Amino acid sequence: MFKFLSILFVLCCCNILFAQNEFTIQGNVYLSNGIAAADAQVNCANQKVKTDVAGHFMLPHVKEGNIQLIVFLVGYKNHIEKLKLISDTTLLIQLDSIGNTLTEIVIESEKDNSFGIGKLNNVEGTSIYAGKKSEVIYLNDMNANLATNNSRQVFAKVAGINIFENDGAGIQLGIGGRGLNPNRVSNFNTRQNGYDISADALGYPESYYTPPTEALDRIEVIRGAASLQYGTQFGGFINFKFKKGPADKKIQLTSRQTYGSFGLINSFNSLGGTVKKINYYAFYQYKQGDSWRPNSEFKMHTAHASVNYQVNSNLKITGEYTYMTYLAHQPGGLTDKQFNLDPSKSIRNRNWFKVNWNLASLSLDWKLSPSARISWMNFGLIADRITVGYLGQINRADPLTERDILGDEYKNFGSELRFLKRYELFKNTSVFLIGARYYQGKTIRKQGLGDTTSKANFSYLNPNDLEHSDYTFPSKNIALFSENIFQLTKKLSLTPGVRFEYISTSAAGYYKETNKDLAGNIILDLKREEERNSNRSFLLGGLGLLYKPVSKVELYANFSQNYRSINFNDMRVVNPNFKVDPNLKDETGYTADGGIRLTLKDLLYLDFSVYYLRYNDRIGTVLKEDEATYVLYRYRTNISDSRNIGAECFGEIDLIKLFKKQAKHKLSYFVNVSYTDARYISSQQSGFNDKLVELVPMSILRSGLTYKYKGFSTTVQGSYTAEQFADASNSKFSTNAITGIIPAYTICDFSAQYTYKFLNVSAGVNNFLNEIYFTRRAEGYPGPGILPSDPRNFYVTLQIKL
Repeated sequence: MFKFLSILFVLCCCNILFAQNEFTIQGNVYLSNGIAAADAQVNCANQKVKTDVAGHFMLPHVKEGNIQLIVFLVGYKNHIEKLKLISDTTLLIQLDSIGNTLTEIVIESEKDNSFGIGKLNNVEGTSIYAGKKSEVIYLNDMNANLATNNSRQVFAKVAGINIFENDGAGIQLGIGGRGLNPNRVSNFNTRQNGYDISADALGYPESYYTPPTEALDRIEVIRGAASLQYGTQFGGFINFKFKKGPADKKIQLTSRQTYGSFGLINSFNSLGGTVKKINYYAFYQYKQGDSWRPNSEFKMHTAHASVNYQVNSNLKITGEYTYMTYLAHQPGGLTDKQFNLDPSKSIRNRNWFKVNWNLASLSLDWKLSPSARISWMNFGLIADRITVGYLGQINRADPLTERDILGDEYKNFGSELRFLKRYELFKNTSVFLIGARYYQGKTIRKQGLGDTTSKANFSYLNPNDLEHSDYTFPSKNIALFSENIFQLTKKLSLTPGVRFEYISTSAAGYYKETNKDLAGNIILDLKREEERNSNRSFLLGGLGLLYKPVSKVELYANFSQNYRSINFNDMRVVNPNFKVDPNLKDETGYTADGGIRLTLKDLLYLDFSVYYLRYNDRIGTVLKEDEATYVLYRYRTNISDSRNIGAECFGEIDLIKLFKKQAKHKLSYFVNVSYTDARYISSQQSGFNDKLVELVPMSILRSGLTYKYKGFSTTVQGSYTAEQFADASNSKFSTNAITGIIPAYTICDFSAQYTYKFLNVSAGVNNFLNEIYFTRRAEGYPGPGILPSDPRNFYVTLQIKL
């Protein structure tokens, strides 16, 4: 069936490409005083766009004939332009003031039947995305289990995304792209409304907090080329953008109540609106559940508030605060034999995990002139996470002795300043961006012993003399970056970029080294104190290209250098399953990609790309044997260089509009397929040459159908992920289950919703074929061992919006 529909999809694309007769309308909108009208809404032929900072707008693929274009902006008279479209057209529009009113005039138009996926504009705010591989997920156009942040559904249309699915409640997100480790999104520069949310952007870029999808307007994803503007991660950049309060209401209440399998209860409630010059949005979410395995209960609270103050037409100040806390019981992992006999089993009942997260930001957006803009973002994080439990190998019984406690405290601050300027070059508008970033972090990591109970007690037995380690990891980062879109012709642009990085990381503290023989006798017991400092600076460069031969087709290509600092605060963790090379080095490399995008609004969206990712001194894990105890463990080290070669393709088409342009019904089909060949090369140890990189499935396929009619919509999708190895030595099996093969799996999901006035009811079944599978072998928490994924489960959500 997939093969037949895929062939049909390609044939339709070819037919459509040459059958349509459409043109592009673009232009600039100005106020009566000559200042560019930024953020004015332009409506035409069921399209809605907003003008950029220079007042520029573009409406591609508008059908020829008589059309009406409407422009409106708060405090200004509506402008209506009627014209007969027979070719590409450029307009110059002036808006006249209607006084100092702050009430937004809303023009209702036919709902845009989008597919829930798109790309970023070449310029948005003070960011440049021209020539880059980008995707935008629109949550309002999606049928998915939003209460559990179901990643398989939310990221179904982003090509090449590998997902850790051991957290069915959606508390922590685990995704990776292009052959990079999915663990807690650690290979992406992860942000919320433009600012960092990870534990430590330099030393520990893992995200223990995931923004609730029920609160999101969209998710922005940029691949490796994002390294020049947003930081040096190989995976790129992911940005979660929250909803805003409605501009035409003083107050709007949204309440979503969800009940699901395994005791899931989710309550999400938000308030938003606009009062004079202030736009606000706030929400509170409470989530609890038992999960499907014993010892898996959890409770979670998340709250967020944002206030936007429009000082005047050119200056806006925004303040935000986010709080999240949760407590989760962890059932531990399983061996291969235990998983095959009963994947719902739990043989650990003393493991707990607790997180507290506080995020705050204060930003300024200042339009200096119709062609110049400044943004200034300041942000901070005060957070902690702590675990307590037994970390011994999963093929050994819990001895019921003192538990290990591992706790982190994070205190980070950052500031990012950007200046964007549009200017004329070769009779075309080019764009210059320059920015600076300052970031400082401080992580305190402690590991010691706790009590012998099974309670969620996170108190150390000897807090002043911990049995394992006590470290402080300060860090500092100063970065300067710049990009420039050179619009050489109306169809061709080049975007070079450069980034200077200064990174300083330190470590101060002690660790205790204790070894026992097979009889349990202590043969080594030392306390080692150390202090380390590492300062480095370097330049990264890149070049992007964008070519638009016709309005509906884009060809893009990009080359960008990448860099990734080692996780320095992960260097001293006492774990019998896992050890770290004390001489770890930072990773370097580059990403090159190129592709083609085809967009026919409401009918077709296609994005095909190929890429090459070079990773020097790649850090990975290998299987080793302890010389004293002969126990196998995973060893993290710079294994060798690696290279990832791949192709990604996403396409979606409205099958009904192929034959009937004006249809009340919509039936769209999407295909998302990726291929990655990731191998180690140039290794000093011949045993790793040509080995497959761990946690990289060679192929991922997701495909689905969506039907919509008036207020009803439903989606069914299938997801296939090929087998992958858990370590760099490509071990097929280990008795403790921390290495071995992660078998291929196929999962099917179904969701539907119906909206009537202020009511919305949504429901679905995830994994409705009840596939028994797992996506991860863990060396430590929340394992160790195999972490089974959720079986068949359902959800029902009732939403009221007033």
